Amino acid sequence: MFDAHVHIFDPRFPLVENEGYLPDLFTIADYRKRMSRFDVGGGAVVSGSFQGTDQAYLKAALAELGAGWVGVTRLDLDATDAEIIELDRIGVRGLRFNLKRAAADITGMTLQALRAHELVGWHVEVYIDGQMLASLQPVISKLPAFSIDHLGMSEEGLPYLLDLVDRGAKVKATGFGRVALDVAETLRRIHTVNPEALMFGTDLPGTRAGRPFEDADVNLICDVVGTDMFAVLEDNARAFYRLPARIREAPSDPIPTLPLHRTEQPTLPIRRDAVFELEAADTLPLPIIE
Repeated sequence: MFDAHVHIFDPRFPLVENEGYLPDLFTIADYRKRMSRFDVGGGAVVSGSFQGTDQAYLKAALAELGAGWVGVTRLDLDATDAEIIELDRIGVRGLRFNLKRAAADITGMTLQALRAHELVGWHVEVYIDGQMLASLQPVISKLPAFSIDHLGMSEEGLPYLLDLVDRGAKVKATGFGRVALDVAETLRRIHTVNPEALMFGTDLPGTRAGRPFEDADVNLICDVVGTDMFAVLEDNARAFYRLPARIREAPSDPIPTLPLHRTEQPTLPIRRDAVFELEAADTLPLPIIE
């Protein structure tokens, strides 16, 4: 499993109120405890609005999490090429556009995204309510590579989201407790348009969501996508974040099927001269059923 959307709120690093709200702390130790029953082989730490453009927490988190983990960050618009290259070196792989809960200079952010993509191949992750997709689609569609958070948030934006998916956009299967749509049906429609689009994530700790991630969310995804579950739970995201594919061994049969031990001689054909004949009296007509 690759968790493509995790927030870390470490007490060692300052947080900034957003709309008068501060999240509870959620450390790497908290995350590992919560996900201990899952085989998590990597993930993406995503900068939230509470962290502004601070990179110190992200550098510390990626160093502690180690191989297989990447970062998605927000940058000051005047960040230099050297800063972007250095962040890429430590594992940052994308920019986040928070268009739902943060004031944004769309033009400046788009120019920065194009520069980062040209420099180090970064993509953009867009947190936006689907209702805004129609008005921003001309801008978003200019981005060379991007994903949409939390299934696009609302039913109204689904047609625009599906159009973007058809053009190559990725969609995070995250935040089921914060969306206003039929999750199973939305997953199915996105997956039908492009089986490589969906990327699983927990969105932990689920700040301000109606409910945080539940283990049953994984079961729901698997029920919808069927045999493509490994792609959605891991492979699609690994490809998007430019990480090597995870090699999975084929499961071995704990009780392999063995040939039956034959205890009798095989059936042989009967010789024609050994076949007995019935007397005429032995043959009875079938009753007529009316």
